[in-house]
Amino acid sequence: MSYIKAGQDANGTEVKLHYTDQGQGNPIVLIHGWPASYEMWEYQLAELPKHGNRVVAYTRRGFGNSTKTWDGNDYDTFADDLKAVLDTLDLQNVTLVGFSMGGGEVARYMSRHGGARVSKVVFVSAVTPFLLQTDDNPDGAPKENFDKMVEGINKDRFDFLATFGKQFFGAGMVSHPVSQATLDWMQAMCQIASPRATEQCVYAFAATDFRRDLAVLKVPTLVIHGGDDATVPAKVSGERMTQFVPQAQYVEYAGAPHGLFITEKERLNRDLAAFVAGTPVEGTADRY
Repeated sequence: MSYIKAGQDANGTEVKLHYTDQGQGNPIVLIHGWPASYEMWEYQLAELPKHGNRVVAYTRRGFGNSTKTWDGNDYDTFADDLKAVLDTLDLQNVTLVGFSMGGGEVARYMSRHGGARVSKVVFVSAVTPFLLQTDDNPDGAPKENFDKMVEGINKDRFDFLATFGKQFFGAGMVSHPVSQATLDWMQAMCQIASPRATEQCVYAFAATDFRRDLAVLKVPTLVIHGGDDATVPAKVSGERMTQFVPQAQYVEYAGAPHGLFITEKERLNRDLAAFVAGTPVEGTADRY
């Protein structure tokens, strides 16, 4: 396994981030969602290098095979970890792709580290601009929603993940957008995450306000969201992004759930490859 060093935790233990580095060409860095690991990008890692891209994916601290730290489950730390990845591999002209929780890393890195080494950004099913309902964010979700998630994690994390996985991919009694094998694969990936990180990151992605972070974005920006996303609804996320990033192109995948990196993998791969190459992102029944 390959690891990147990202400093030390509060006890002086070295923090190592598990990563993979595939292909040559324009660098793309893929940032996974909660509570998965870089392995969720299986179909992107298999396809994007075929289009003249160097594709790097890493696993956030606390998840997958990266170091399980007790503290540091916050976006400043996550942005610093992303910086360690870019600096260690000496990547330039990077396209950052953040899925769900990973969209927060993209936003915070761009503001906290001045967008160093980055030329383009993509937000896929992202938690940006701000999920939590507050007086100045009335369209967000009530805190009780996130409290219930944490309650479910603490009561029976494995059962919670099983239920969450079905919603994640839009699976139901009559809807089977992914196989049972895919649901099992995703659950196995998620359940090796640290219980501490799984819990703490709920509040990190729920309560972190990225609106000021987004205001600094000046690079080309692509926002992709599923129209039927029940995990991070488009109306509280993707649809609002152009309010804070005026130059962003918003593409809504009609009928797609949160986990569109699997259910819409061919289209997502095509759109990512096109955006990185500087060619138009095609689409029908989309919102721009």
